[in-house]
Amino acid sequence: MEQLLEVVDLRVTYGAVVAVDDVSLEVGEGEIVGLIGPNGAGKSSLIDALTGAIKNRGGQVTFEGSSLDGLAPHAVARHGLVRTFQSVELFDDLTVRENLQVAAEQPTLWSMFRDLIVPSRKTREDAVDWASGLCDLGDVADRYPRELSHGQRKLTGVARALAKRPRLVLMDEPAAGLDTDESIAFGRRLRSLPEQGVSVLLIDHDMELVLGTCDRIIVLDFGAIIAAGTPAQIRQDSRVIEAYLGAHHDG
Repeated sequence: MEQLLEVVDLRVTYGAVVAVDDVSLEVGEGEIVGLIGPNGAGKSSLIDALTGAIKNRGGQVTFEGSSLDGLAPHAVARHGLVRTFQSVELFDDLTVRENLQVAAEQPTLWSMFRDLIVPSRKTREDAVDWASGLCDLGDVADRYPRELSHGQRKLTGVARALAKRPRLVLMDEPAAGLDTDESIAFGRRLRSLPEQGVSVLLIDHDMELVLGTCDRIIVLDFGAIIAAGTPAQIRQDSRVIEAYLGAHHDG
């Protein structure tokens, strides 16, 4: 299996606090990898560091053989590594479809200059349609964010990331706010992504989603990896049960 993302000894500190403690991990092409852990375990800090939002970090991050060290978030995204956010901030004056169209654009300095003279550049409608369909947003494509449920807003945030047609998407709590049926449907859609060339690193507290969707799961606690393996292995790991799943978790 070709490795898309390779992380070696990633370290993030906030003063004397170590948020990510020399974490090494890999995500292969066609994989859905879960990243779980208690609140404060360092999951979001890890994603921030991988995507360039945190500059002062240690370790090495390689994506498709190219180093991402020192790159700004927009440069990381252009390499094909994108993310979603726990707090969905959409353009409230744009419809769902227009929010996706903005994300699908990949402007350069030359294209922006050209558009000032001849504004004829076409939006990547195929990517917009694909992302919208994947997240079941067709019926609300012409609505504004204020007209959506919280779950629909979360799915719009996921679709916005997918509209960039990434190679790997880092999803930070995408199922938060989804009801049980929505979460099950979302899990089915996630499973279809590798077939369409998109791998996933999934952070979520919905354990049924994570255990039922991911090929492998990595568990963080206090910024360090305490376990990694298949969902079946994670269910039975005593360290994970104690730190996260709870002493009475029955698998």
